[in-house]
Amino acid sequence: MSGDSPIAYVEFPSDDPERARRFWEGVLDVELSPRTEGQGQGWQTSGSAGLGLHERGAGPGDTASLAWFRVPDMTAACERVTTLGGQIIHAGERFAVCRDSEGSPFGLASEPS
Repeated sequence: MSGDSPIAYVEFPSDDPERARRFWEGVLDVELSPRTEGQGQGWQTSGSAGLGLHERGAGPGDTASLAWFRVPDMTAACERVTTLGGQIIHAGERFAVCRDSEGSPFGLASEPS
């Protein structure tokens, strides 16, 4: 494994996306741009480790902040999550929302091919 960080992005849900966008842009001095097709709804920074923001919703990953981690093989990563005592909340081909062995939520994002 390389020394590069596996963190893909950290994402925050919001009841007032414009207020949250102003907050994070101001606190971190970054620009949150609208997401492109395939990235889902909301806004995020560009670069290798991003900050994301979306309107709060009822779906998995829509109610709390999540750290997202890049993985080269989604199937193998999800198998490791359950083998090591975690739980898959929502599985997809490119993204999965999980809980660790202590119940903390996080996301997995497959590396682009």
